[in-house]
Amino acid sequence: MKIRLNMNEMPYPPPTEVIQAGEKGLSLLNRYNFPEDRELLQKLLAEYSGVPKDHIIAYPGSDLILREIIHMFAMERKVLMVYPTFFPTFYAAQHFAKELRTIPLEPPDFVLNTEYLYNELNEPALIIIDNPNNPTGKLLLDMKIVETILDNKNAILVVDEAYFEFTKVTYADMVEEYPNLAIGRTISKAFGLAGVRIGYIIGGKTFLDKFASVSIMLSQVGVYSAIEAMKNPEYIKNNINLINEERERVSRELIKMGIQVYSSTTNFVLINTKIPDIGGKLVERGILVLDLSERWLSGFIRVAIGSKEENNYFLTSIKEIV
Repeated sequence: MKIRLNMNEMPYPPPTEVIQAGEKGLSLLNRYNFPEDRELLQKLLAEYSGVPKDHIIAYPGSDLILREIIHMFAMERKVLMVYPTFFPTFYAAQHFAKELRTIPLEPPDFVLNTEYLYNELNEPALIIIDNPNNPTGKLLLDMKIVETILDNKNAILVVDEAYFEFTKVTYADMVEEYPNLAIGRTISKAFGLAGVRIGYIIGGKTFLDKFASVSIMLSQVGVYSAIEAMKNPEYIKNNINLINEERERVSRELIKMGIQVYSSTTNFVLINTKIPDIGGKLVERGILVLDLSERWLSGFIRVAIGSKEENNYFLTSIKEIV
């Protein structure tokens, strides 16, 4: 069995209570999920996010909700994204958007070119920015940038906060003031629930109006698991602490080998090595990583932080290759 360090998953399973809640959902596989359960999940997500309940829209996966937003808005306005970014969203914009413009993130600092961004707001635009960015692991936005975008009447802004739990940086409290803002979140990462496929947006009125006519069905397994997780979200603190400790350890060891490691605020690291076909060499040793050589820059790979045992095997393999 291959070690999957390419999906940014949480290597630790959720608590027993969450697993048992999911098993309860398995007994109802012949049923669609119940409205009262969706309502409870919406309420718990709102309490967790610190926003009114009617600003929450739960969806079967944050990647799908971002794609749905592109469908809703990109036919009548251009889409503006950084590159590299979360690739499924980028590919959806490539396929469906009226026009796609990209803002390149350049090493070593991966700074957002705000001058270019602001100049693009001279006509209607849907801006989608992951904060922190995937795959660089860098926070791109600050309050001044977000307010400048939202104050422009041409702009609709989506901030993908898939890794919010690792950074605690959010703009969710602005959705009541700014109808043209939506925040994308997921319970796949810090909560360790990638398998249940539940994401959500915290949306301003512009987004809530668009989604008002959309019928959304979630799996009963996912709903029950998510409800139990959101009732007792404190367990993610231990997950995050373990990941942060391992991320720093892995980074230190890679640097000792002469490999360039970029600072990250997430559960993955971006590294740059001159080793030819590093991704292929790792696959030969049973390790999957995200090789960015063809999609972006040669020699760059994104490596998710796994369990200590998985990370040790990765480090040993890298050392052998070096």
